[in-house]
Amino acid sequence: MARFLVTGGAGFIGSHLVAELLRRGETVGVLDNLSTGQRSNLDASAGQVEWYEGDVNNPELLGRALVGVEVVFHQAALPSVPVSIENPVATHSACASGTLQLLDQARRSGVRRVVYAASSSLYGEQPHMSNRETDVPSPQSPYAVAKLAGEYYCHAFYHCFGLETVCLRYFNVFGPRQDPQSPYSAVIPLFITALLDGRAPTVFGDGLQSRDFTYVGNVVHGNLLAADAAGAAGKSFNLAEGGRITLLGLIAALNRHLGTDVQPVHADPRTGDIRDSSADITLARQVLHYEPQVSFDEGLRRSIDYYRQLAETD
Repeated sequence: MARFLVTGGAGFIGSHLVAELLRRGETVGVLDNLSTGQRSNLDASAGQVEWYEGDVNNPELLGRALVGVEVVFHQAALPSVPVSIENPVATHSACASGTLQLLDQARRSGVRRVVYAASSSLYGEQPHMSNRETDVPSPQSPYAVAKLAGEYYCHAFYHCFGLETVCLRYFNVFGPRQDPQSPYSAVIPLFITALLDGRAPTVFGDGLQSRDFTYVGNVVHGNLLAADAAGAAGKSFNLAEGGRITLLGLIAALNRHLGTDVQPVHADPRTGDIRDSSADITLARQVLHYEPQVSFDEGLRRSIDYYRQLAETD
């Protein structure tokens, strides 16, 4: 029996989490319906995980996957603002209903703690640059609403049933295994692959919007801390680097790393996108003892190396 279950474990973040748990000698189960994840992300872990293929909304499958599990890392979602605008019902089902189903089965199965992949998108537009956990949520897309609903369910299950839950609000995670061909792709893999191909990356809006880009290794580090941190149950934490860069600044940094000088093309701003997003990570430092392990610049270098190697093997 697995001690840890990673939902969405074949996805971008989940597969990195699985790899680190296995490196530490842990027993791991993975539940994934492969709607956004890929089995190839787990090639290095083949034969080392308990595999459950199916949807997080399936209570019977969850019941089997949760036998003997102590901690769940709940990564399963449809992680895209644009996709949520195209199909809000599917997004709600995956992010909100799926989380409710997971929590209900977890408390019935005797799980000790659920670490939930929440989202910084719940902040929306705030009057200050650096978002704090005490800010009033202002979600501006169906995705943000669904992820916030999942977070509220986590808090409710902690208070009503005593199920330990820790919510980690991710800020613009990037790194190897992020699929640039996926409709769920984030901006960094799209920009890197465009520049490697000699194409101009597309920026929606003027490019002066800013983000707190967070390397995937830092997110894995934060999740593992959250699994055991005393005083964390029932709380939410920002998980980020704690910095900020504009999209134009990002392109300049990528050009510098690649030795290129490709300028972006601009398109109309997208519905649901927010202007600025950055994190105050003081609370995570205090309670989780979290510190980013990989800098933004080093994360870019590792990501570029990954996509360059990927291009060479195609």
